Amino acid sequence: MPLTVLAAGFSALLGSAIGSFLNVVVYRVPLGRSVVSPPSTCPRCGCGIRGADNLPVLSWFLLRGRCRDCGEPISGRYPLVEGATAVLFIVVSIRFFPSAEEGLPLVGGLVLLATLLYLMACSVALALIDLDTRTLPNRIVLPMYPTVALLLGVTALSTGDWGSLLRAVAGSLVLGGAYLALALTVPRGMGLGDVKLAGVLGLVLAYLGWGPLAVGAFAAFLLGGSFGIGLLLLGRASRSSGIPFGPWMLLGAWVGAFSGTTIWDAYLRLIGLA
Repeated sequence: MPLTVLAAGFSALLGSAIGSFLNVVVYRVPLGRSVVSPPSTCPRCGCGIRGADNLPVLSWFLLRGRCRDCGEPISGRYPLVEGATAVLFIVVSIRFFPSAEEGLPLVGGLVLLATLLYLMACSVALALIDLDTRTLPNRIVLPMYPTVALLLGVTALSTGDWGSLLRAVAGSLVLGGAYLALALTVPRGMGLGDVKLAGVLGLVLAYLGWGPLAVGAFAAFLLGGSFGIGLLLLGRASRSSGIPFGPWMLLGAWVGAFSGTTIWDAYLRLIGLA
């Protein structure tokens, strides 16, 4: 069986399990509560969630979306987050699993894949929290810096590609600096949470290349701006309405990660620079 198939299967199981944990993160972090204790309980009757009822996606359907003890409805968002995270992990694994054609050593490629899976898990949590509360919590964003830096450092050590690591640091400073300038110039349009997130996204995207960084940065504004214009035209928002930008930053970053090199090369050819 091809390694990519095994990786996809493992990623599906890992993604669904992590998605279950992300549900806890999304609920508890904005409240300032611990994500590891106490164990999850029903908000109505206070009964603890049994291990057999904590299987990602499957348990919700077996329980018919209700607490086993009191019958309180369980939000359908829980299995959706678990299932979506599993699918996203599969997609990332298939796209970035190291192949012989890319010439990336297996160990370095697997560490880079782990970096991107970690970024995807954080992306899901941050996007949902920003949509719910219009905040990007430091408890999630700030630990991403040392974690991503360590993983990319191990990747560079495994591959000997120190140039990509230096480019990652430069990309973090460039994208983070650009967002900081926007936040200082238009304080109501950009928050410091966006600035902090931009730095870590720049770190990952620039490691992949300047093309992914440029495309990821542009895609965030293109997608977010198009969404905002659409809301204005539909009368669902006004010019003074605040729209969370974090989800668009994250979506744009993933556009850059998946297709940034191809899009950037095509753009350079279009303007005659390649």
